[in-house]
Amino acid sequence: MSDPLASPDYRSTLRAAASELSRAKKVLAITGAGISADSGLPVYRGSGGLYEDSETEDGVPIEQALSASMLRRRPEVTWKHLLHIASACEGREPNAGHRALAAMERHFPHFAVLTQNVDGLHHAAGSRKLIEIHGDLRELYCETCGHRQPAPPASQLSGPPVCPCGRATLRPSIVLFGEALPRQAVSELEAVLERGVDFVMLIGTSAGFPYIAGPVVQAARAGLPTLEINPARSEVSYLVRHRLPMRAAEALPALWTLIEPGRCPAPLPAF
Repeated sequence: MSDPLASPDYRSTLRAAASELSRAKKVLAITGAGISADSGLPVYRGSGGLYEDSETEDGVPIEQALSASMLRRRPEVTWKHLLHIASACEGREPNAGHRALAAMERHFPHFAVLTQNVDGLHHAAGSRKLIEIHGDLRELYCETCGHRQPAPPASQLSGPPVCPCGRATLRPSIVLFGEALPRQAVSELEAVLERGVDFVMLIGTSAGFPYIAGPVVQAARAGLPTLEINPARSEVSYLVRHRLPMRAAEALPALWTLIEPGRCPAPLPAF
């Protein structure tokens, strides 16, 4: 496979994006499943994804299987697919893309990561100014009594875990289909946007949700620099100023080494 960093066009885009990013003070990075693909996690949709087919083996679309209503009616169906996701995440480690973003957080005065991912890899890489807009798999809780506990390894569960209160099953702290976004995460995102951003990165996501595409659209309309890193085009590709059709684990360390030479979390060819 050819090295995308050998392309003069890609290098030119990297330099231009790095030049603008290096002058930024308030940065928002938005990530999706694509950034975790280099850690071995499958994407959820598309060829080879966890949910490539339109229906699950239960005869319902995955949006129904992983919905709040299904969890109430048939928790065993929802938990089967939750365990499928948890098993795919188990044992995975952050890659160079996650680590580059964590390094950037320590460099810029204001830097936040808005992620759709529930795999916890940004947290494991060291990102702390993290907005997990869809929640995460690290914790289970009971909707009846409020009990919370760390999630055990997926291999230790064979079905819906029962709460110690004995009145309900536990569930992970993630957003299921048909549920509202977590209030705290929404408030954190609103605070970042109210403070203002002067550089927006969109990484490994199709930007299909309004709260994911919105910051990119707003920045583009305001004439602020935007960068997309994604082998595939997204809903807002036509708006971004800089676009790198590369994997995040390649592009983000390359970007970081141009901003902070000698401090890149992964080896790179000379620029």
